[in-house]
Amino acid sequence: MTTAPERLLLRLEWKVVRRLDGRLQGAHRTVHRGSGIDFTGLRPYSDGDDARHIDWNVTARLDEPHLRVFTEDRELTVWLVLDRSASMAAGRPGRGKHDVLAELALTLARLFGRGGNRVGALLFDSGMLRVVPPGTSRRHALRIGAELERTAEARGGATTDLAEMLDAAGRLARRRALVVVLSDFIGDGDWERSLQRLARRHEVVALRIVDTADDVLPEAGLIVVEDAETGEQLVVDSADPLLRVRFRAAVDEREARVTAGMRRAGVPVHRIDTDRDLAEALVEVVARTRDRSP
Repeated sequence: MTTAPERLLLRLEWKVVRRLDGRLQGAHRTVHRGSGIDFTGLRPYSDGDDARHIDWNVTARLDEPHLRVFTEDRELTVWLVLDRSASMAAGRPGRGKHDVLAELALTLARLFGRGGNRVGALLFDSGMLRVVPPGTSRRHALRIGAELERTAEARGGATTDLAEMLDAAGRLARRRALVVVLSDFIGDGDWERSLQRLARRHEVVALRIVDTADDVLPEAGLIVVEDAETGEQLVVDSADPLLRVRFRAAVDEREARVTAGMRRAGVPVHRIDTDRDLAEALVEVVARTRDRSP
């Protein structure tokens, strides 16, 4: 019997991975790419070459200076930082933010893994941290899917400490890597400073998962509003003009804070709406990434 992660991955491979295969690899030509170098041959020395690469044994044998030539190891280590906090449960059944995060995580793990890159995952909720060490195989992507399913049933109620989540990623990714943060960025903590520290050492990309419920207050009369992070409930009149103005102002302030924080950290942020086609959204991410490249 196939498991839920297997069924999800099969669907994503058919509908998304095949459409994106090959596009994602070329979008991250980063100076941090690779973890070593391989010797590929020799060539005669030319003015301006680094003398430290001269092969003195070959030079003495041929009576002409020769350099050792290396190529960079193209293997990329990718860390997926996955926000599993309570606010990620927002959205309609079957297409909430946590559903889109799971689809994104499995798609990225499969795409990068197919290219021979190693993909690890950090699944974070307040008071809980699960780590899947980097790997490359399809079975490894399913292991990430299994952890996603497990954490979906074990969410806490405390407000997300985004700074703690990013600091945990920095401790895990000891060697230079591509760090992809999947979150709604709703939470507490001085996350901007933590993001700056992470971005100084790694290439960091933020995929911000957003649902209509995050931005729009429906006009439905008296409704019960619940803080997904703390569980606190409040009855409000959604038609109250003052409430709607205050809600809109709070949303605008949050948007400005996230945008400014990402800009100061030098981290590209891509908005992924839960009602968007996943493949279409990722194609747009790749296009925008290439547009940023020098």
